[in-house]
Amino acid sequence: MAKIIVVSGPVIVEKGAVLLNKHGDTPFWKFCGGKVENYDANLIENAKREAREEVGIEINILNNEPFITFARKETPEGVLDIILVHFLTERIGEIKQGADIREWAWHKLENLPDDLGPNIIPALKYFGFLEK
Repeated sequence: MAKIIVVSGPVIVEKGAVLLNKHGDTPFWKFCGGKVENYDANLIENAKREAREEVGIEINILNNEPFITFARKETPEGVLDIILVHFLTERIGEIKQGADIREWAWHKLENLPDDLGPNIIPALKYFGFLEK
């Protein structure tokens, strides 16, 4: 039986570089973000919570029309459908690495690493940081 989760988080780009981190059970670079745990909160509140937990910052939403995409993941428990919702934001405060984060970095848009999550390039194109 398929399980569905909804994930939201910020896309933060400053001075031609995007903030990415490595966390969770995957080896690739990702945006901050995580699954919605409280369905009484909205997706923006979830993105703000994830930014605080993962990199110790507050965020300001710059675009209320998020990039939304879908992924399917095979897990030992079965198929997992994931809806990813990313908001373009600006950072408020200095980065403080959260306990669950293995690594974080600013990556120049013209020199992105090969080991990116599958949603990174499409989201950066959606928000106009990369050519479509």
